[in-house]
Amino acid sequence: MQARGMLFIAAPGQGAQTPGFLAPWLELPAFAARLEGWSELAGCDLIRCGTTADADEIRDTAVAQPLLVAAALAAALDQVITGAHPVSRHSVGVAGHSVGELAAGVLAGVIAADDAMRLVRVRAEGMAAAAAAEETGMTAVLGGDEDTVLAAIEDCGLTPANVNGAGQIVAAGTLAQLAAFAADPPAGARLRPLSVAGAFHTHHMAPATDALAAAAAAVRAADPVRPLLSNRDGHVVKSGNDWLDRIINQVSAPVRWDQCMQTMESLGVTALIELPPAGTLTGLAKRALRGVELVSLRTPDDLAAARALVAEHADSHADSHAPEWRLLVAPAGGTFRAPGGHPDAAGPGTPVTDGTDLGHVEMRGGSHVITAAFPATVIEWLVEDGDPVSAGQPLVRLQPAD
Repeated sequence: MQARGMLFIAAPGQGAQTPGFLAPWLELPAFAARLEGWSELAGCDLIRCGTTADADEIRDTAVAQPLLVAAALAAALDQVITGAHPVSRHSVGVAGHSVGELAAGVLAGVIAADDAMRLVRVRAEGMAAAAAAEETGMTAVLGGDEDTVLAAIEDCGLTPANVNGAGQIVAAGTLAQLAAFAADPPAGARLRPLSVAGAFHTHHMAPATDALAAAAAAVRAADPVRPLLSNRDGHVVKSGNDWLDRIINQVSAPVRWDQCMQTMESLGVTALIELPPAGTLTGLAKRALRGVELVSLRTPDDLAAARALVAEHADSHADSHAPEWRLLVAPAGGTFRAPGGHPDAAGPGTPVTDGTDLGHVEMRGGSHVITAAFPATVIEWLVEDGDPVSAGQPLVRLQPAD
């Protein structure tokens, strides 16, 4: 029996903003009212920043991050996931890239929208201060062999701050390190400097974590009501307090969007909506999640398509038709190795939990670990220890726990 499809709603991260991107959205009264109410919490005039501010002003971390979270939430809360269709908690999952995780936390019911705006202000101001302390930046590396790219990044003392999948890795560090990297780029790769103010998701951002942790201590976090993915490792987060810890530490740790997309695939994703300002995450999904229906909410004209997707997945009785089984697939090409080196270590009938080691794919220069992203029971293996596998090839069939 084929697994039932799942919709994911995704919130983009810093760098997705462009001058004036909010102008068409402000024609929606509820959208404008949301932003007006959140401006004081955000510490900036969100409406002005999203309409008339120039590229340099919205590049400022203290402006960009609140603007992105507010835009994603205003679109989702009033326009996409509410209304006539009660959204099943199993049929729609959420994820955010970098600062987009704060919006995702609200959509999963972990924190209130006002608390997200308070937290993003502290996060943004702390990261802006850390970025001002030293001249740092980020460069997207497009294409090239992944192992070669990662080795070149390490050789220059840089950090792979975003591993986005679909042939995109973002290197981050000092401007001097980035210059050395640009002078001798990895074979077959193209470099594109990013318009950001610092080396986000690296050790350079460590000073920002203390203030964010202090602010988070005052926030009440509930457990997620729908699947919520973490940038740390792509896992489905089960605890509100765990999610808070993760977003605090994520400020200075790499974003593994590649692993988030792998989890989406293992959960049976068939559709993805990217909240405004959209385009970045759907672009990655187009290359990494083949066959998945995509909607980029660039303007209100895209709402009809998004609402149609939500309606497909919004059956309030959908929980009784949850996927009877799910697949885990190979994250990269190479040689499959069974868990613990023993072919029978996780045979049919073996219970697994979130994070259980289900083997790895060996490749030149390293390996990719395969882990369960949800409690389940192994139904059958579709490969054997030592088999060659390609990226996206199904490895094991799992029965999700009730």
